[in-house]
Amino acid sequence: MSERIPGKAAPRAAGGEARPLKVRLKKARSLSPSSQKWLQRQLNDPYVARARREGWRSRAAYKLIEIDDKVKLLKPGGRVIDLGAAPGGWSQVAAKRVKAEEGHGRVVAIDLLEMEPMAGVTMAQLDFLTDEAPARLVEMLGGAADVVLSDMAANTTGHRATDHLRIVGLVEVAVAFAREVLAPGGAFVAKVFQGGTEGGLLADLKRDFATVRHIKPQASRADSAELYVVATGFRGRAG
Repeated sequence: MSERIPGKAAPRAAGGEARPLKVRLKKARSLSPSSQKWLQRQLNDPYVARARREGWRSRAAYKLIEIDDKVKLLKPGGRVIDLGAAPGGWSQVAAKRVKAEEGHGRVVAIDLLEMEPMAGVTMAQLDFLTDEAPARLVEMLGGAADVVLSDMAANTTGHRATDHLRIVGLVEVAVAFAREVLAPGGAFVAKVFQGGTEGGLLADLKRDFATVRHIKPQASRADSAELYVVATGFRGRAG
């Protein structure tokens, strides 16, 4: 699940551009220190202001835009599944790039949370880990997926070893799902964290995909350890 866009539109300077503005929290005594820090960061994040201005549901939209500009995953007519899609920024980008709004491609957004409808995207409020989920989503797409996206992040505990296992585990189940639904030649994109994709996970991806790379978009915060694993050229299910 990606970050949502809080608050109202940023003030505009001459020419319609948002005026840089350092926002401070004045009445936030009821918030925990971590919540105050998160909100302060959101309010002063230029990508948050830009996303609000340009109509994206989350700042994460720019991460997928950067990734796709480099790798060219989302092609007109493509079929896409977006895992953990709420609030829908990645699904919006995918729908525009495969031209789903024009009827040339399909995007299915899946999340446990309910999402507001969006043009060119079919919503599926269900758990992608259930046995019936892969077949159901392929049916909703009208065929095997060309791209599986995952901007999901595991809840962290602050304990490094535990968080490492949670992060790797979440990506592993997303990879297992992708194997079930991807067409040969398809692609998989998932959020990971530096130091969280060694060993068996990368070996798995390299066995199943022709090319595996890491990309850290500029839209990722500089102080964040997040990056994205991009696997292309799915070889198809064994057997």
